[in-house]
Amino acid sequence: MTDRFVRQTDLVPPDRLQAVTATVIGVGAIGRQVALQLAALGVRHLQLIDFDTVEPTNITTQGYFNDDLGNLKVTATEQVIRQIDPAIQVTTVGDRFRARQQSGDAVFCCVDSIATRAAIWRVLGRACSFWVDGRMLGEVVRVLTVAVEVGHDHYPTTLFQPSEAQPGRCTARSTIYTANLAAGLMLHQFTRWLRGVPVDRDFTLNLLAGELMTV
Repeated sequence: MTDRFVRQTDLVPPDRLQAVTATVIGVGAIGRQVALQLAALGVRHLQLIDFDTVEPTNITTQGYFNDDLGNLKVTATEQVIRQIDPAIQVTTVGDRFRARQQSGDAVFCCVDSIATRAAIWRVLGRACSFWVDGRMLGEVVRVLTVAVEVGHDHYPTTLFQPSEAQPGRCTARSTIYTANLAAGLMLHQFTRWLRGVPVDRDFTLNLLAGELMTV
């Protein structure tokens, strides 16, 4: 295992990585991929929060397995993480996020609704050192990041009222490849933060149009 991380050392500082506890809230389409990528990256402490169970459509769009049907998503995801690296300390919470719950230094917000994001942000926004929110609809991905002095004023402006939201939940139109891209872009911001490189507070990737827009 000593040589496992040798190819990423220049991009992912091992000392910072080992010291961080990462919390993934929502292990659906994007969150499942975030959790697995964090495990492969080498995070030592990982917390998964989600109340939902695996349904047939989750096999296609979220990368779950047939044997996972009916099980909690956090439990199914933990099992795969154990296969990637059994030494990772994984904590699972098979429930909705509650204000009393403790979180890690780095929070990956991967929930469905703006209202839920706003509620979690009110609790954790100032408590964590790194926050990244991944949003997806069809082939459009938006990633919003808050770290150090970046994004604290901007992020709350993206928590619009439900009446302003585009109709349909983000999971209503999703694909596994878009979810994987969203997760990868979120981890890119995470590793920038680990290296002390400025993060991008807000960018959108439109796969269909072939456009990348930053704010």
